[in-house]
Amino acid sequence: MRILVDADACPVVGIIEKVAKEYGAECHLYFDTNHFLTSNYSETHVIGAGADAVDMAVVNAIRKGEGDVVCTQDYGVAAMALAKGAYAIHQSGRWYTNENIDRLLAERAMAKKARRATGKHHLKGPAKRTKDDDIRFEESFRRLVAKAMNS
Repeated sequence: MRILVDADACPVVGIIEKVAKEYGAECHLYFDTNHFLTSNYSETHVIGAGADAVDMAVVNAIRKGEGDVVCTQDYGVAAMALAKGAYAIHQSGRWYTNENIDRLLAERAMAKKARRATGKHHLKGPAKRTKDDDIRFEESFRRLVAKAMNS
């Protein structure tokens, strides 16, 4: 079991590394040349800045059937991770599952269509991340890593 992180603009890398270290899990951070990261624990992978290049590197790194855990905000990456037998989690702590991924993808498509129809392209971003958000993520991530290690 390895932990693979779509680390471009990921606010929970520190938490992921802390948990990975406690579990003795291999951790890999994938990011493009615009988001350079360093780590004393994780293996870092700098991917060329191309559309979806980091996403595809994460998906291609998944070892089918080995219980890899993928952390990503991208529903498409999560869907491909699930298809390869990996576990997937959002930075909010929500697990992506075979039961919820189709609904999430459909909601994303409808939201994109609505934005195009209204001409609004500069929507307000997500609320500022809080300490409670980090606590919720860590609790959920620990449960997922434990599940992956026992599978």
